[in-house]
Amino acid sequence: MTEHDSGVSTLAKQGSITFVGNVLNGVLAFAIVMLMTRFVSPSVYGLWVLATSVILFMQVFANLGLPLAIDYFVPQYLEADEPGKAKGVIVQVTATVLVTSSLVALALAMTADQFGVFFREPSLEVALLLLAVTIPMLAMYNVLLKSFYSIKKLQYRVVMRDIVRPVVRFVVTAALLLAGFGLLGLAGGYLVGLFVCIVVGALLFTYRAWEIMSATFEPVAPGPMIRYSVPLAMTSVVFVLMGHVDYFVLGYFLDSGEVGIYRVGYMLGSGLMIIFNSLSPVFKPLIAETRDDTALVQERFRVAARWIAGITLPFAIIISLGAEAFLSVMYTPQYGEASAVVALLAMAFLFNVTFGGPDGTLLQGMGYSRIVFANTLALFGTNLVVSFLLVPIYGINGAAIGSASALVVVGLLTLGELHVVDEIHPFTRDFATVVFAGIPAALAGLPLVLLVDSHLVVVATLPLVVLFVYVATLVVTDAFTDKDIQLANEFGFNLRSWLPRRGGQ
Repeated sequence: MTEHDSGVSTLAKQGSITFVGNVLNGVLAFAIVMLMTRFVSPSVYGLWVLATSVILFMQVFANLGLPLAIDYFVPQYLEADEPGKAKGVIVQVTATVLVTSSLVALALAMTADQFGVFFREPSLEVALLLLAVTIPMLAMYNVLLKSFYSIKKLQYRVVMRDIVRPVVRFVVTAALLLAGFGLLGLAGGYLVGLFVCIVVGALLFTYRAWEIMSATFEPVAPGPMIRYSVPLAMTSVVFVLMGHVDYFVLGYFLDSGEVGIYRVGYMLGSGLMIIFNSLSPVFKPLIAETRDDTALVQERFRVAARWIAGITLPFAIIISLGAEAFLSVMYTPQYGEASAVVALLAMAFLFNVTFGGPDGTLLQGMGYSRIVFANTLALFGTNLVVSFLLVPIYGINGAAIGSASALVVVGLLTLGELHVVDEIHPFTRDFATVVFAGIPAALAGLPLVLLVDSHLVVVATLPLVVLFVYVATLVVTDAFTDKDIQLANEFGFNLRSWLPRRGGQ
């Protein structure tokens, strides 16, 4: 029996909380997009995607990456029993990003017409003017999220981000679209949802982190925060641009309708990040507080990588095989054109998030912000070059190849860097069992997709078949370990009495 690691317990408990929130958020996000695609045309939806992509890209410049310092420095100050300095970090970051984000919002409002000219979409100017005010709002939103990460009480982040914001946005958007407001309805729902969730989040953090909020303010030297944040700020700029470069390249070469169709496919493929996104908010602080203990870091990395791969893999198989059916049923048949996009991105995201995630969460927690920046440059460069070369030839599939190539390249870089810097890697026999269990699951689902003509039947039965075969394979191959038993115990399930296991890592 391996020694009980309290970090695994924290990862399980807080990861399960964020998982529930991510599921709720994901369901509502898909519901919002389904609502949009039924009330507006692909061209209007594509125009909305371009507008929000510009906003999110500009917002990264606005906050200078400083919110990323919160969940790195605050846990360390709290561990050292210095709540006044923890408050200092949060207050100084908040004040700075409010000023910088307001200036960026003003600059965007003054240049909105130029974006419309570049993308040959005059209506884009109107959308950007409506959304410019969200730049300082998004800065505050990110500060609140990182503040919840730093105290590892993510149930409140779930309420703010995964319940309040999407529910309010869905209700307001639906009401405005039913009233016939079109693009204005999309903008109105976005604005109101963001505003309400910020208010709720601020109240919750004040209540839950009263130890910090009531402490005497102690200014923190800005030097260490800037040295940590600036490389990550540049990383965030490149990473967000990478996440939206597909839309920019497609918007430049093709019309907004193609952008809308690609966005739906990208959203379905990137939905596989739900497990990684559930663990990463608490994973980074856990690594940061023990970053000098290489053996413990490797143990926690292996546990997280195995869980991420094991839970994500069957869903990657499901949406890759049934992409056309899911797109046609969830949206409309015209979005089935993005089926190859879904399959390519699903496999690429699976590979990337297993080995540290697209934003280098493990490397961030270990303090290697410059390496993360270099990786993100590689991510962006690969995506930009490949997409720019292939979109004119293969359309939206070319953009998908660009993103998939970039995600695989950075996953490989991360693996190599971890091994060189600290001799850390995730590969064990237990890791291999969860990966190879996907082979019979894929073989079981393939005939269903090839032989059944009804998209609705495929959507209803494919997940059942793949999940059943995958779990059965894990049981037959005796794949469960002591860490899995520890995880199950956190949820109140005593699996030791009936699950075959070997133990060990």
